[in-house]
Amino acid sequence: MYKKLKSLACLIFTMAATSQPLYAQHAEFTVTSVGQFDVPWALEFLPDKRLLISEGAGTIKLLNADGSIGDISGVPKVDFGGQGGLGDIVLHPNFENNNLIYLSYAESGEEDTRGAAVARAQLNLAESGGELTDLEVIWRQVPKVTGQGHFGHRIVFGPNGYLWISSGERQKFDPAQDMDMNLGKVIRLNDNGTIPDDNPFFERGGVTAEIWSLGHRNPLGLAFDQSGQLWDVEMGPKGGDELNLVLQGANYGYPIVSNGDHYDGRDIPDHHTRPEFSTPAVFWNPVISPSSLMFYSGSEFPAWQDDAFIGGLSSESLVRIEFDGETAREAQRFNLERRIRAVEQGPDGAIWLLEGGNRGAKGFLLKLTAPTP
Repeated sequence: MYKKLKSLACLIFTMAATSQPLYAQHAEFTVTSVGQFDVPWALEFLPDKRLLISEGAGTIKLLNADGSIGDISGVPKVDFGGQGGLGDIVLHPNFENNNLIYLSYAESGEEDTRGAAVARAQLNLAESGGELTDLEVIWRQVPKVTGQGHFGHRIVFGPNGYLWISSGERQKFDPAQDMDMNLGKVIRLNDNGTIPDDNPFFERGGVTAEIWSLGHRNPLGLAFDQSGQLWDVEMGPKGGDELNLVLQGANYGYPIVSNGDHYDGRDIPDHHTRPEFSTPAVFWNPVISPSSLMFYSGSEFPAWQDDAFIGGLSSESLVRIEFDGETAREAQRFNLERRIRAVEQGPDGAIWLLEGGNRGAKGFLLKLTAPTP
């Protein structure tokens, strides 16, 4: 049965040249390519339905309604390499009045160290492009460390206007449990970077006051469901990718527990052995290599309303998740034969994907719509 479903879900893309659009018909959606970008990482729709796309080396592109692509200048310098570079991009909830935009990226430090940062700026749009002005950094990973992996740095605004940041443990393991560091945590801030006084560890001060939850490895998807619950999806070690309901003050156990093992073969105890740690709602072994998370509410695919979608890198897939309150299950997996870096819902209810490419390759922007009769 699995092989049959996989065969039905498989999309076969053909391309005579990179300038030619991709098109594929599937039983449940049609896939059309809209453009191609250099190491794309995130996408965000503007109120006028134009689309911002971040590229890893430190550029932001503006996809206009006529298909032309403009540039957004004023982007901060990024530390590009490995998993680092320009990351997420989101609009302030009141963007139409304040023009504020938020960026995450890797920045360099002293002695070959680096860490994630989040900045906000004014986005001044022109007919085909735009510029960022008055840029200020409002958050940084502390401390900066060596290496170019596990930045996390997905950002999202919640229903009450707070800013949430996923902070990876930078492949250093123990910082995920160290309360004097904000690595391996989910962070909750006010929109200007100050710390809400009802954060669970606020009274401890310092970076500890930023922390909402801990024990995370490399959370690359962060999204709110329709009832206002926060979820994250994160890459596990060798096995053990996780989808978690993110609760105030909760500890998700990494690296003490995981449903996967270390890459060198050493065992990590499973979650059930340590009941004091929060367990994932769903875990994957073999892994899907999750890159992003989106809850769907559009009308293009009414049967999927309130479901979530996860982009898969090594699995080259789009994974659909169904929910029942605080429980979840994988309902469907679409084999796209492309590394999916980001997934977003468009203004018209279409599902938009960014192909992350492989080791720095170009990636397509893909639009999923209801199948053509």
